[in-house]
Parts: sequence; C-alpha cells; structure tokens
Amino acid sequence: MNRKKYIESEDFLKPLNMIRLYSSGAFPMADEATREIKWYIPEIRTIIPLNNYNIPRSLRKEIPKLNFEVRFDFDFLPVVKGCALRKRTWISDELIEAYLRLKNIGHVHTVETWMDNKLVGGLYGIKYQGAFFGESMFSRVSQASKFALIKLIEHLNEKEFVLLDVQYITEHLRMFGAKEISFREYNQLLLKAYGKDCEF
Repeated sequence: MNRKKYIESEDFLKPLNMIRLYSSGAFPMADEATREIKWYIPEIRTIIPLNNYNIPRSLRKEIPKLNFEVRFDFDFLPVVKGCALRKRTWISDELIEAYLRLKNIGHVHTVETWMDNKLVGGLYGIKYQGAFFGESMFSRVSQASKFALIKLIEHLNEKEFVLLDVQYITEHLRMFGAKEISFREYNQLLLKAYGKDCEF
C-alpha cells in the first residue's frame, strides 16, 4: 500500500484543520498497535464514478426482498462504532472524538440501514463542497452495507455531487464500479468538486 505520510500533530485533529487536510486529498488512520494517528495521501486513489457506477444485477433483485429502511444522519455514534468494531481497526477512540467534532460543524454524515427499527449496517464519510470522502462501512446482516452504499450513490447524484472518494480498491467496492486513478486525475476532480456547494 503506497502512502505519503504527513507529520503527526494533535492540531491536525482540530475540525478546520481536518477539513483542510481532507480537501487536499489526505485522510487519517490510527496505528493498530500504538493508536498513533497519521495522515496519508496515496499516489493512487480509488473513486466510484457518480456518472458511471454499477449495481450488480443479483443485488438489484435481492435488495427489494429485504425489509431495509434507509436513514440519513439519524444515529451517528453507533454507526462509527459499528465500523470500528472489528479485530483490526484504524478507527481509534481519539478519531471518533474528532469525527464527532466534525459532525457538530456539519461535515460528517451517515447513511444507515435499519431493519425492524434496528440499526443493522451503514457507512459514514466527510462532506466538503461537492466531494464526499467515504471512510468506512459495516454490516450486521447480509447486504446491509451494500444497501447503504447504493443509497449513498443515489443520494449524491440527486444532490449533484462531483466526487465519491473511497480511498482504496476492494472487491466489495469494485462491484459498484470503483476504479483506481492517479493523484493528478484525482486532484482535477477535487478542484471540480470544490466549485460546487452541495448540500448533503
């Protein structure tokens, strides 16, 4: 995994500094062992093109049969903690506190999957202008995170966002049309996204 590392600093977890870093293409991760938080800018970035995404045919058929409900920004903290609740995680308690501060100024959003009035999956990310930086997702039942991702893509298109950044390629994301691009291409999308003032 090719990463360019920023110098560590507690100041980088202040809300406005975090937004500046995200808007330059950086994102934070806590070391699994030390919990030290560092900022990274990979030379290769992964996006889901909002004008050319894919929903697998099998998923299109299955989702309507499931009793899922989507909610936006309804229950933030359980979503982030759900994403962090795994054997190996880069989401530390300190980062969760930083995300809460960002949420309080309107830059962090959740897409939540509910079933029978219970939270069963979802995702969260950072919003700035016409860009959405997807951070993590989780599922407690089959297809719950995929449902949340579908609803995120539909929502971002409805609100005329330019960029959905998903950081690194995975088979899960590849199903939805995720692709790797150079940082130069990515930076061009950032600049285009910052020319729009989209509401989430």
